[in-house]
Amino acid sequence: MINIEEANKKSKEVVDAAVKNYAEVTKGFQSIAAEATEYSKKSVQDLTSFVEQLTAARSIEALIELQTTYAKNSYESFVAEATKIGELYIDLAK
Repeated sequence: MINIEEANKKSKEVVDAAVKNYAEVTKGFQSIAAEATEYSKKSVQDLTSFVEQLTAARSIEALIELQTTYAKNSYESFVAEATKIGELYIDLAK
């Protein structure tokens, strides 16, 4: 009888640990998805603003400056976001 009780206890501990791990993994993926969603929203807003500024530009120099600034900001934003999401994946793997 003792072996069956011990086996049942160990089984319950294993199931509890698996459920806890699953919950933590799910929470990690939800954080990653939320971060990606926010980045996508910000990117669309930035693009919309950029297009509005382009349509208001009155010279080639202004167009080039706007495009250069937009490209630089987009690249920096992407690198920062990729770093942030990479850190979330590292946390998830831990």
